[in-house]
Amino acid sequence: MKSNENDIKTAAPESPIQNKVGSVFVPVRDIEKSREWYCTLLGIDPESCSIMNGHLCPLPMQGTGVILDTMPLWGGEEPGGALHISTPAFMLLTNDLEASYNYAKVTSVNLVTDIEHEHWFVIKDPDGNLLMVCKD
Repeated sequence: MKSNENDIKTAAPESPIQNKVGSVFVPVRDIEKSREWYCTLLGIDPESCSIMNGHLCPLPMQGTGVILDTMPLWGGEEPGGALHISTPAFMLLTNDLEASYNYAKVTSVNLVTDIEHEHWFVIKDPDGNLLMVCKD
């Protein structure tokens, strides 16, 4: 009797990869300028954000980390640098959407959208990366 393929189930090994995001990398061209911009946006003291190996700057975040990186291994040394994030890949949370939008305005952050659906808006960093700010 021929065995039916549907009757044979191969058990996949259990994945050792955790269902958890450790950090998100943001491609930047000028690590010091980007550190200043992100620290201003997030209300972080730039002195608490060390630049490592000349190209990495982990930001002290609550929850998932954000690491600014000039990406020397991923095109960062090419003309124009590594590709920017052209769609929001992550969102920054706020308890006061209107105040956050107004803060972005007065600090000359490049606003891509107005507040949408009373829930979020999108901004652009100096390298062209899009970031979403969303009501928590």
